[in-house]
Amino acid sequence: MHKFIDLGDSPPSNSYLSKDLCGKSEINYPLKLYICDNCWLVQIDEYKKASEIFSDEYAYFSSYSKSWLAHASIYVEMIVDRFNLNSDSFVVEVASNDGYLLKNFKDKKITCLGVEPTLSTAQAAINQGIDVITEFFSEKLSKQITKIYQQADLIIGNNVLAHVPDVNDFVKGLTDLLKPEGVITLEFPHLMRLVEGNQFDTIYHEHFSYFSLHSVETIIHHNNLIIFDVEEIETHGGSLRLFVKHKESSQHIVTEKVKELKSKEVKRGMLKLDYYKNFQKSADKIKDEVLLFLRKQKKMGKLVAGYGAAAKGNTLLNYCGIKSELITFVVDASPHKQGKFLPGSHIPIVSEEQIKKEKPDYVFILPWNLKEEIISQLSYIANWGGKFFTAIPECKIIS
Repeated sequence: MHKFIDLGDSPPSNSYLSKDLCGKSEINYPLKLYICDNCWLVQIDEYKKASEIFSDEYAYFSSYSKSWLAHASIYVEMIVDRFNLNSDSFVVEVASNDGYLLKNFKDKKITCLGVEPTLSTAQAAINQGIDVITEFFSEKLSKQITKIYQQADLIIGNNVLAHVPDVNDFVKGLTDLLKPEGVITLEFPHLMRLVEGNQFDTIYHEHFSYFSLHSVETIIHHNNLIIFDVEEIETHGGSLRLFVKHKESSQHIVTEKVKELKSKEVKRGMLKLDYYKNFQKSADKIKDEVLLFLRKQKKMGKLVAGYGAAAKGNTLLNYCGIKSELITFVVDASPHKQGKFLPGSHIPIVSEEQIKKEKPDYVFILPWNLKEEIISQLSYIANWGGKFFTAIPECKIIS
């Protein structure tokens, strides 16, 4: 009923274009979110079906971020130790992408299974010897997995819950697949951090829902599960990691951290509409400042390049109406994106060699959540006086 933010119309953020498609018109979809004042879930209208977004040509491969690989490795060490997983355990990761996480379990001789609907990334995991089911996870599929394999001791869902159109069907599938004393961990961007960090660029068509602890707990409880622990982590600009079990499970006492975070959300005002009403103004302010910066550099004859052909960057570029006359090219480490063009803006995606060749005056870091990693990697731009620029949570030049 209540509008949260309207980012206009744009193409899906991960629909990268080949050169021959750049001259053709793209289909744009409304990027508008609403907030429910009953359960406090923020949701987008499903203008584009999940099966169209997560196609066989899906180009997001998790393994090209060193910091994300490190995050996955640390998680596996923690979870194996905390819940005493061993060679008799069975681990399932939903949205397993290219095997970036499951390969750590495989190295420990722990039986694991991936569920990944995008054939491009699933094949990368299969090539590493990881078993993968190339379908969308659902209640129906969970029953098939249980029948063919077994119920899981651990189910992992990293950055997938927000991508699910029918969230209750998805969580019911988790319930059915989980052993009576098993554990589910879910990671997703925290709505509180999105609002308070001006992270409007993390809104795109792949994300159907945006969660607070309050809203996700409603869904978890509805499907006979309970959150017994929660961690606030820094991935993707600030995320939650939930530890979930069956309501009937006698294992794993509910920690005080669950109560404390719920109280924190209440104190911040997240259960009141006033908390959400100024988000549009924050996005508009950043849009104006980004355009002012880029137009000033163009007028001065400066060269601006982008780094990171990330979905969040595409949201920002398309909301601002930025094209290649303001940002000449965007570098990305993934060869699956190089040689293509960003959706909407049609800015070419190239390898890092182009930075060394063109020596841009500014490198606009689009995946700001990887800022430290990127600045370290490209520190050599200081040799010709190059500087970095970020837009979230505020526009900032970094020397």
